[in-house]
Amino acid sequence: MSIRRAVPDILTDDMDATRAFYAGLGFEEAMDLGWVVTMASTSNPTAQVIFFDRARVEGPQPDMSVEVDDVDAVHAAMTATGAEIVYSLRDEPWGVRRFFVRDPNGRVVNVVTHQA
Repeated sequence: MSIRRAVPDILTDDMDATRAFYAGLGFEEAMDLGWVVTMASTSNPTAQVIFFDRARVEGPQPDMSVEVDDVDAVHAAMTATGAEIVYSLRDEPWGVRRFFVRDPNGRVVNVVTHQA
């Protein structure tokens, strides 16, 4: 299993202020789905931060996203250890396959693979 990137996920009540703050640090918008925005470094595109609009999301939300090369293999490994899966493995309409798992500290991790 190979990790491609690990990114903090931030719930925000003010998407515009959050976007402006991270732009001030040198991040540029890489994706905007309205309810979720990814900003990335121009010099290191895997250095990213993701914001979720708190008012537009439901259920458990991740504290961190980890992009892997084989999400099915990671899901099988996490299930085998007895880890708590809090969002089942599925294909999302925006082109990712993912699941959420709770770490030993109670943090929710979004494990994701981008689909071709």
